[in-house]
Amino acid sequence: MSHGIDSEFGDLGLQRLSDAALARCVELGVEHADVRVERTRSQHLRLRDGRPEGSSDGEDTAFAVRVVHDGTWGFAASVDLNTGEAVRVAEQAVAMARLSRPLSTERVELAPEPVHAGASYVSSYEIDPTTVPESEKAALLAQWSRDLLTADGVDHVDAGVHAVKENSYYADTAGTSTTQQRVRIHPDLTVVGIDATTGAFDTMRTIAPPTGRGWEYLAGSPTGADSGWDWASELAELPDLLAERLAAPSVQAGHYNLVIHPTNLWLTLHESVGHATELDRALGYEANYAGTSFATFDKLGSLRYGSDLMHVTGDRRVEHGLSTVGFDDEGVAAQQWDIISGGVLVGYQLDRNMASHKGFARSNGCAYADSALHVPIQRMPNVSLQPVHAGPSVAELVDAAGDGLLVVGDKSWSIDMQRYNFQFTAQRFYRIRGGKLAGQVKDAAYQANTTDFWGAMSAVGGPSTYLLAGAFNCGKGQPGQVAAVSHGAPAALFEGINVLNTVAEAGR
Repeated sequence: MSHGIDSEFGDLGLQRLSDAALARCVELGVEHADVRVERTRSQHLRLRDGRPEGSSDGEDTAFAVRVVHDGTWGFAASVDLNTGEAVRVAEQAVAMARLSRPLSTERVELAPEPVHAGASYVSSYEIDPTTVPESEKAALLAQWSRDLLTADGVDHVDAGVHAVKENSYYADTAGTSTTQQRVRIHPDLTVVGIDATTGAFDTMRTIAPPTGRGWEYLAGSPTGADSGWDWASELAELPDLLAERLAAPSVQAGHYNLVIHPTNLWLTLHESVGHATELDRALGYEANYAGTSFATFDKLGSLRYGSDLMHVTGDRRVEHGLSTVGFDDEGVAAQQWDIISGGVLVGYQLDRNMASHKGFARSNGCAYADSALHVPIQRMPNVSLQPVHAGPSVAELVDAAGDGLLVVGDKSWSIDMQRYNFQFTAQRFYRIRGGKLAGQVKDAAYQANTTDFWGAMSAVGGPSTYLLAGAFNCGKGQPGQVAAVSHGAPAALFEGINVLNTVAEAGR
């Protein structure tokens, strides 16, 4: 369904504001200036056992002026949207650049970018989730919760939904101006089971990913189109899945062939590839928030990241992606490019300054700020492992594994400060015996280093196994910023991966 930019956002006087700020910046002799106006509405709703536990509905609107003056960044922002304030903030941004100049060790140069004048973009959705009454959202989650509570073995149900609508306007001294509107939604339900005799308890959460869709993702499409997830089937399975895990044997530690479902593999991809191939992190400019990267720039074109089957792309265009845009926060048009091809590192994520700094022809559109009150930094696109044409199904991968584990759904994770050594758990681990599933095991985590893990990938699933998953809460920067990002992946087979027994590792 086609939507337009909300008229309320357009009525904020976006062009008058940017014209005033940019004109003053030019008078002050900047090499570059840009203005961003951002309006973000964020809604949270949570229920416990079908009863409301908490809700919030907030909106933030602000604008920012960023400049390059004498080769130095300057930045200032305000929540007061009028032309007089725009001029003042422009002057403040230039003053900050002048103040910072004696401390600057490198001149800021921006890679060239075509001008995109009067461009607009609206993400793909049917029902704006922020316009749906809270009572309607609560009623659906409450009904789902009540249905789950009637099942044997379900003692509690946690349910929630987080919805965001993001409006942005960008204009710069080169002549680019863009207006955008994006929505995203993240529902989740968790069932809790308690053994009354022993006091042991466990949980099972839905594996439905957050997505760049609207309320139709939960309530169904009003046009009958595919809304993206079969909630009825997943919710019906949760109680039995929980009961099975509560009764499951503890995993025997050792080396296993792992068939990893995309609902789990996306997170390993995010941590070991997505963050590792941010160029600012690889160059050491980003270090305070979760470290740097082993995939340093001198390894571009030579680092054997994984097996020949490994093809990873950066993508800001894929439909329903959480990091999908029309243009980034530097006015760069959305693109798709290779990061890893044939198992070799061939690309990075770039903003305009990082691209120029290392001799790239242009940025690939990875600048983003989570608020007008924050400076845009290089942020992750939708980083995805590509399926193999006519590749195997999940059942065929399980058969090929012989003896091993099927890994489904994300849970906890840990990775070191160079994005190299890691371990991950899952919602469910299934034992594979003789190429057949043989029930759940629990207390498992898989452990590896990045290049050994991806080098052990011996089979990659076909398009039928592919899923676009992701997260709302990717963190980076200081002060910290949060961004939503999707990661597509097929199911894949990894041979001889070390599996820990987490209870034994904890000394219990």
